[in-house]
Amino acid sequence: MNKTLKIVLVIISGIVLSALIFGAGLFVGRNNLGLAGYGPTGMMSWGSENNKFGYTMMGNGYNRMGGYQPGNIANVKPLTVDQAKQAVENYLKKLNNADLEIKEIMVFDNNAYARITEKSTGIGAMELLVDPTSLSVFPEYGPNMMWNLKYGLMNGAGGMMGGRTGMMGGYTSTSSSTSATMTVTSDQAVQFAQQYLDQQFPGYKAATDPDPFYGYYTIDILKDGNPTGMLSINGYNGQVFLHTWHGTFIEMWE
Repeated sequence: MNKTLKIVLVIISGIVLSALIFGAGLFVGRNNLGLAGYGPTGMMSWGSENNKFGYTMMGNGYNRMGGYQPGNIANVKPLTVDQAKQAVENYLKKLNNADLEIKEIMVFDNNAYARITEKSTGIGAMELLVDPTSLSVFPEYGPNMMWNLKYGLMNGAGGMMGGRTGMMGGYTSTSSSTSATMTVTSDQAVQFAQQYLDQQFPGYKAATDPDPFYGYYTIDILKDGNPTGMLSINGYNGQVFLHTWHGTFIEMWE
């Protein structure tokens, strides 16, 4: 098999794997977490038709920020900050990258969320989830996989699933050529997030201190000054992606 054909097959395999994993993430978000709505969440561009009927996180009926408890995990005890932190620390040790550190832990009733940053730059490297029943740690769905230009799923050998050096292979990206500079500024990201919330979930506010990653921002969603969830903004086209899998916020550490 010639080199060109091998490269083509690798690219095709990567795309197929990306679709399967991303689809699995949305499946878990809809079925495991008991989310309900009128259409897929997916990558959403503010103001487009597919935003109008996405899964609700805040409001009445079947929602996640309104306190709806999915039946299949109603009896699962949420993690503590210490439990989540220990699980993530053990996970990071396996990655063998001394430049990575835990910057934030947020505990929800469905899972715990961890924001991992680079010590050398302060830029977000990856977002992780911790399962409350097994304490297993895994990459968060959505932008963390699809928009992350340095540590994400589509970053070839250096990404999350990139074989020997991928996140699932025990190592993270060592590339130093990926720029953290994005065409969408942090102020614009907050603006896009607030426009989306005003349209879809009036009364909720976007935090004014977005967390930058390589290719996107993640922003906390607030109600009466308290965290209720989060969304991400693409750093190049301003697309909005609502995180639908966390559940009700409990506590945080940073």
